[in-house]
Amino acid sequence: MVGFLGPVGTFSYMAAKEYYKDQDVELKEYPSIYTLIKAADNKEIDAAIVPVENSIEGSVNITLDTLAFHSNLYICGEYVLKVCENLIAKKGTKIEDIKKIISHPQPIGQCSKIINSKFAGIRIEYTESTAAAAKIIEANDDDSIAMLGPAACAELYGLEILEEDCGDEKNNCTRFIELKKQPNTVSASNDKTSLIVSTANKPGCLFKVIESFAKNNVNMSKIESRPEKKQLGRYIFFIDLDGNIEDENIKKAWEEIKKEAYYTVFLGSYKKG
Repeated sequence: MVGFLGPVGTFSYMAAKEYYKDQDVELKEYPSIYTLIKAADNKEIDAAIVPVENSIEGSVNITLDTLAFHSNLYICGEYVLKVCENLIAKKGTKIEDIKKIISHPQPIGQCSKIINSKFAGIRIEYTESTAAAAKIIEANDDDSIAMLGPAACAELYGLEILEEDCGDEKNNCTRFIELKKQPNTVSASNDKTSLIVSTANKPGCLFKVIESFAKNNVNMSKIESRPEKKQLGRYIFFIDLDGNIEDENIKKAWEEIKKEAYYTVFLGSYKKG
């Protein structure tokens, strides 16, 4: 069984359906990213599909934080979903009637242009998911509420698309990751490796980490910091590398880093999406 951020109709649901399209798996919805990741961590489900990064809004912080501080899971795969945001409301609603827009924070952030140009000053409310917003509109008699999200929400909940593809950028993509209790052991020629590293707050400590990758000819494709949450000014670093943890150059760099850093986590090696 595989968990996704529900209800049915979210981008997470679409990503899970597409990622497992050639496999016979049962999908189970969860109301939040935190409960979804914890379900996988507690072995209630075999795997979780969660959003981790959007090409416009950047990283999904709740995913990173839950993965780092509240679970013991491995990234075993990734899938990149093309995202098309739409303005959706009850059938018969006119744009001039809209007084409130609701949705998950990511679509709200990805549709700032239409919000600022056509709905400046109206009320914005956040929901746990896009499909949760659709269910609110479906159950509400008020036709002044609209949402931002996938076309599937309109189809599944009997709503109407008022503005198609209204995101700020047309090349909008979200990267989803597959999380499991055991790491992936199958390597491929286009693997990616994800790590967490935290160093002492002293000059040159982070440089030594980056230097280890550089001198061992390891390409670091991404580095991002998140607060350590124990002390102001302390951070952990999420790092993505090109290659597999079993590659000799990555293995050597990783052993060097573990001697320098005071906190390290191997999140997994997996095929690029």
